[in-house]
Amino acid sequence: MDARDAIILFDGHCNLCSGSVRFIIKRDPHARFRFASLQSDAAQRACADLGETALPSTDPTSIILIDRGRARLHSDAALAIAARLRFPWPLLTVLRIIPRPLRDWAYRTIARNRYRWFGRTETCLVPTNDLLSRFLN
Repeated sequence: MDARDAIILFDGHCNLCSGSVRFIIKRDPHARFRFASLQSDAAQRACADLGETALPSTDPTSIILIDRGRARLHSDAALAIAARLRFPWPLLTVLRIIPRPLRDWAYRTIARNRYRWFGRTETCLVPTNDLLSRFLN
C-alpha cells in the first residue's frame, strides 16, 4: 500500500455504506480513493500499519479514511472525502463550522440506525472487474 493512497474503510454489510462507496466511485474521476471492507483482512492490515489500536476496525460504526498516514473518523472522514469529490460535493466542507461534537452526534445517530433504516446484507460489496483495482485485497 502506497502511503499516498487515500483508503476508505467501510462496513461491508451495510447497504448505506456500500451505496456510499458506489456514490464516491462515480464522483471520483481521478480514482483518488481505494476501498476495503472493515470486515476484511486488508482493513485490519491498514489499521495495523498505522499502529492505531483505537480504530474501530472490528466494530464498524464509522467510516475510516486513512490518508497521508493519518486516520479520520466519523464526520471528519465524511467531510474530507467530500472535499476530494467533483463539484459540488466539496461545498459540504462548509459544515466544518459546526462544532465536531455536534457533527459527530449526527453521524453516530445515523450510524446507530443504519441497518434499520437502510438494511443489511450478509455479503460484502463485490466490485466489478473494472473497479477491482480500487479495492484492497
